[in-house]
Amino acid sequence: MNRLLLTLFAFFIVFVASGQVNPDQTNVQLATQYYNNREFEKAAPLLREVYETSKNRYYYRLYLLSLAELQRYDEAIDDIKREIRRNRDPQADLLVHWGALLKLQKNDSEAAARYQEALKATPSDRASYINTSNMFLQWREYEWAEKLYLQGRKSIPGEKFHSELASVYLYLRNYSQMLDELLELVKVDEKQLSRVQSSLSSAMYLDIENNLKDEFRTILLKRIQSEPDVIAYNRLLIWFFIQERQFAAALRQYIALDRRTGAEEPHILALAQMAINSQNFAQASSAYDYILLKGTENPSWTQAFIYKLHADYQYFTTTIPTDKEYGTHLSGRFEEGLKTLGMTPGSVFLIREHAHLLAFYLEKPEEATKLLQSALEIKGLRLQEMSEIKTELADVFIFAGDPYEAILLYSQVIDLNRNNNIGDEVKLKKARLGYYMGNFSWAAAQLDVLKASTSKLTANDAMELSIFLHNHSSEDSINKALQYFANADLLFFRNKNDEAMASLDSIDELFPYHSLIDDVLFRKAKIHLKMNNPESAVEMLERIVKDFGFDLLADDALYLLAETHNFKLNNKDRAMEAYRKIMFDHPGSIYVPDSRDKYRALQGENPDAGIPAPGEAKEDLF
Repeated sequence: MNRLLLTLFAFFIVFVASGQVNPDQTNVQLATQYYNNREFEKAAPLLREVYETSKNRYYYRLYLLSLAELQRYDEAIDDIKREIRRNRDPQADLLVHWGALLKLQKNDSEAAARYQEALKATPSDRASYINTSNMFLQWREYEWAEKLYLQGRKSIPGEKFHSELASVYLYLRNYSQMLDELLELVKVDEKQLSRVQSSLSSAMYLDIENNLKDEFRTILLKRIQSEPDVIAYNRLLIWFFIQERQFAAALRQYIALDRRTGAEEPHILALAQMAINSQNFAQASSAYDYILLKGTENPSWTQAFIYKLHADYQYFTTTIPTDKEYGTHLSGRFEEGLKTLGMTPGSVFLIREHAHLLAFYLEKPEEATKLLQSALEIKGLRLQEMSEIKTELADVFIFAGDPYEAILLYSQVIDLNRNNNIGDEVKLKKARLGYYMGNFSWAAAQLDVLKASTSKLTANDAMELSIFLHNHSSEDSINKALQYFANADLLFFRNKNDEAMASLDSIDELFPYHSLIDDVLFRKAKIHLKMNNPESAVEMLERIVKDFGFDLLADDALYLLAETHNFKLNNKDRAMEAYRKIMFDHPGSIYVPDSRDKYRALQGENPDAGIPAPGEAKEDLF
């Protein structure tokens, strides 16, 4: 019987408590709506009612803020006093609110006394200290939050509050102290590295004066010199170099670290890929060379071997595409590589790039075709690998002037990949081929369907070409002008750059006032870039920005102009100018997020100072 009564009593307590925890949701919504709309007169009584029901201090804080906005300070303080009397022990958060309201009344000495009481009233556990600190931070009392955490550092054994103090020092713009706390955090626990990196990224983003980066680098280097056994410091330095796109410096640090840990190869491979993405091919090649020098028994050797060839291929195609001697030498290296690795599913990546090199740059489509047809006979090919080989083979047929064979192969790949992104990518290629061949209406219909592709890249490309075709399909004699342009695009695809330029020149001569002129300029810019004539590309792009700034290609031209200055001409100031213009003049452009990131990176970018890794000569990479 006693047990039954206890059980019923427990259910009664739970029922009453649950009634307190769940206030009227209509009141909650109305109260928060009034508060957000700054209708504090209406919000205050509702927030007080919600708090009475829920006992959730969040609503109580909003209630006090509402009274503060109405300058009803005495009323708010009287309410806080009643809340304190209702509790047996002083409540630190209530004391903070009380102090803040006193400070709003210019009663600084009394406010400080209440804040001091709040410090004393905070229980000696981590959660309580964080809760009280949050109250100080919400009232922007950053110095008192600092005092609280420094007190906790003394009163709670083993608790240092490094991360929390770092956040406080960020609010105070005390970067030296902030950096010390973050470095201490990563020193005692390397698992906090990603957290520290995230905090540093946020702080550097908020640093308008852009002084934090230099200060961080200076402090970190001093730490590395004084505490060389803390590997986390080296990892932070590497992270910093990567943020600044100083890949050579990052690689030196990784190599020095690898000699100590023997476990940095995955990081070095990732660094090399980042260097390729930023068109720093020499640094990527050096990273792969370091791994290759470890010998063929190394588990990462094959990956490094393949991707070094890829890096050199990217260097050739983007930097010196007309250097047939280098291209021939590179083709020989591909042949040796395929002999070393064998014709296996794992070498399909190399096979495709070698075939493209042979056909599109060395003008040997027969050899490329033979190589790809041999690849189709490799045992164990997956559907994706087979599709990639057939797609590349179709591209080679287009180069060789056999579009109908290409259509057949594209159709085969589409039939095999009806429910994945590969199918959509090849449908886009097939639609583009129809455009090359002058079947504009058919191509436009296919592109309209592809605009709904689940692949964002495919959908965007389809949208771009679809809009182009629809915009240029209603003028007199448009088919003639558009055919010239489509033929130029086909020649551009086949890497017949001089012939493509001649076809575009024909449009200038025959249709000097045509709406295609800005498109002609944009395509010429792309051809110049492909032929490694960035200065000429800049001239074309600047004409678009100046004369066609109102048209659809304006943001495309600006972005390509920024990228050309950034990666081809190393003119960082001009690149920043173009990125900034995209952000402010074209806020709806798809290039805005990328432009913002690159603008910020360039804004704080410093030249590679060539700092050697600890104990390592500057010029001695290996």
